[in-house]
Amino acid sequence: MPTPEVASALECTLHTANDAANWLSGQAHERGETSRKALQGFAYLDLKERGLSAQPALHVLRKVADAYSTLKANIRAGNLGKPGSKRRRKAEAKPITFRGDAAQPYDDRCLSWQVDEQTVSIWTTSGRIRGVRFACSEQARKLLAEHRKGESDLAHRDGMWFLIATCEVPEAERYEPDGFIGVDLGIANIATTSTGYRAAGRGLDRHRKRQLGLRAKLQKKRTESAKRLLKARARKEARHAANVNHIISKKIVTEAERTSKGVALEDLGGIRQRVRLRKPQRVTLHSWAFAQLGQFLEYKARRAGVPLVYVDPAYTSQQCAECHHIEKANRVDQAHFICRGCGVVAHADRNASHVIAYRGETVWIAGRESRVPAPHNGVSGRRSQSSSQLGVTSRPGPLGLGSS
Repeated sequence: MPTPEVASALECTLHTANDAANWLSGQAHERGETSRKALQGFAYLDLKERGLSAQPALHVLRKVADAYSTLKANIRAGNLGKPGSKRRRKAEAKPITFRGDAAQPYDDRCLSWQVDEQTVSIWTTSGRIRGVRFACSEQARKLLAEHRKGESDLAHRDGMWFLIATCEVPEAERYEPDGFIGVDLGIANIATTSTGYRAAGRGLDRHRKRQLGLRAKLQKKRTESAKRLLKARARKEARHAANVNHIISKKIVTEAERTSKGVALEDLGGIRQRVRLRKPQRVTLHSWAFAQLGQFLEYKARRAGVPLVYVDPAYTSQQCAECHHIEKANRVDQAHFICRGCGVVAHADRNASHVIAYRGETVWIAGRESRVPAPHNGVSGRRSQSSSQLGVTSRPGPLGLGSS
């Protein structure tokens, strides 16, 4: 919450740091030297002459080096296309550039927090400024007081100033789960659990379709103001989706913690590359933030000590949760499941969530250390292990029926 004078100093600081980063990026690209050590060797004194103190100059060096490391990693992974492709040539042909108001990292030498007074002391190109007030929730204030560690980022966005702090929160000790809650992620229903909770995707889908129509109108105008509005709408949509994912993940983890169960998720990595859809469905799939929902579930589970496992997603929509019969014809349509083996009728997503819960138990058991007793009375170790494995596979299935 800076005053106009402080905001002016902060803005000047960001522009100075990013102008220096752009200059350094050009030098690094021209020389072909992008490591931190190489950059510090030839550019450290020049950065200080550009108005940066010692620590901010080092942060600019690291920011540029990290940007080039990320670029090289994306090239190696093929994220920018094959060698010789237009996108890859464009990325390699020019130096990396930074926006004038791009975020700048601060460490404890350049930024000190007075959490109880809710003020900070921050370095700027105009000198050290003390007593700058900040606002946050009571929960965030406690996190800052107890767990803040490492660097913070100064960011300027939509006319507002933010300090993005890193907090290292200790993980709770994981308990031994009494079963698992299976979570089936989808588009029609964002998440369906084996306990009966279902987060419908209609509201989020309507919101995205409305935003898609507004974006199309703005894109036709091709004016600078339209481009600014497009960026603002993209951020607004991302915040809305993140809020929905936070609500869903919190409900699932809270239910698991209350019932002493674990959470089982499908491993959906690479689904965009594997799945082939018709053109009208591609926008829905690629705007589906399932990876973010999975990340939210994972970190909330770790903070609460809830065991979380990932299972193989193959045939979860075609497998019966009661008899475990797998057949493509079992999935009648998006919402209905009718098993051709035992005749059970169920909601397709609910059935899939029970299958995931069953697989989660199997994965958890397989991951535990063996508790097979030592062989005795002439019984071989292999025979004992086989008996133990038979005992594991005959435990009840997700709907109370014995598994084969």
